[in-house]
Amino acid sequence: MLLTELVKITVSVIKADVGGVGGHTLPSDGLLDAVKKTIKNAGDLLIDHYIGFCGDDIHILMTHTKGKDSKEIHQLAWTAFEEATRVAKEEGLYGAGQDLLKDSFSGNVKGMGPGVAELEFEERLNEAFTVFAADKTEPGAFNYPFYRLFVDSLSNTGLIVNQSLAEGVVFNIMDVEEGKIAELSLWEDKPTIEAALMYPGRYVVSTVNTKDGEPIVSASTDRLHNIAGTYVGKDDPICIVRTQKKFPATEEAGSVFNNPHYVAGNTRGSHHMPLMPVKINSAATIDFCIPMVSALVFSMHNGKLVGPFDGFSTADWDYIRNIATQKALAMRSQGFIHPATLVPSELEYAEGYKARMKKLQSKMKPLEDNKLSAQRKESYDDPD
Repeated sequence: MLLTELVKITVSVIKADVGGVGGHTLPSDGLLDAVKKTIKNAGDLLIDHYIGFCGDDIHILMTHTKGKDSKEIHQLAWTAFEEATRVAKEEGLYGAGQDLLKDSFSGNVKGMGPGVAELEFEERLNEAFTVFAADKTEPGAFNYPFYRLFVDSLSNTGLIVNQSLAEGVVFNIMDVEEGKIAELSLWEDKPTIEAALMYPGRYVVSTVNTKDGEPIVSASTDRLHNIAGTYVGKDDPICIVRTQKKFPATEEAGSVFNNPHYVAGNTRGSHHMPLMPVKINSAATIDFCIPMVSALVFSMHNGKLVGPFDGFSTADWDYIRNIATQKALAMRSQGFIHPATLVPSELEYAEGYKARMKKLQSKMKPLEDNKLSAQRKESYDDPD
């Protein structure tokens, strides 16, 4: 597609887990080929695209002029994931079609399982953005990095020297349990933003904009267990962050992941573990499948992509990965004792835990002191 006049470009990234080799590791070549073939046959619907994966989650990045929430774009991604699911079933992959929670497409993949992040904007002369794709964790895993990027000047000096960022930005924070969203502005709402970001299991950053309405960030926010009615995964978020000029520098956006913070996720989605920056198209480790995030750095002109550069591929990130590994081993050395494990309501296998607690309750008996207290109370209450 050749753009002959100034139009808004939409960058859409849609991701899903539809099957992994031998478990929740990475998609097979056949599965990836099915997605690539479907997207390639989209004709002139797209300007450009990129397909990759993080762990067992496939992400489809598409540039187009159809706007956000386009039925055509979302249908294309859904069809690609359906084709991949068909291959996954043929190959006997684990979790085939796991994130496709509905039987048929209904106009928009939001609420149907796949994660979605989309930005629509007028291109700058030098348009730059980074896609951060995570696996084995939940949408709130980005809360801490976003805080460091847009609120904490100790992490990002750009909040002092960049005039646009110094003015503050606007956070849209979603209550994923109640299905509500709040618009909060820096710097007047700083304490309220901090209060929300304390609990990433419930309050999740959805978008970040400049004070004059320029979009900077879009992040996926769907909680799969809220959609399916039962636990089906840790949601594996993805986000787009525009960088340079009035936005954070690319290096500022990347560096907020250099302190591997504890997030919910890991094996069985039931532990607190550090978020490890990894190289693009990395498999999930079978060392308790440490939560992971990759950085895909792009330039774009007239919707055509250049890249990605692998943002976490340089030697310094090997040191950060070592820190993440040490933190992971330290936490897992605590075994099943909280806070190594999540609270009961967040456990992936909650039904199994409830069964254990039901067994425990069946063996519970009142303390002798409680029996005596109950007897005394009955005697006081008896008018005779």
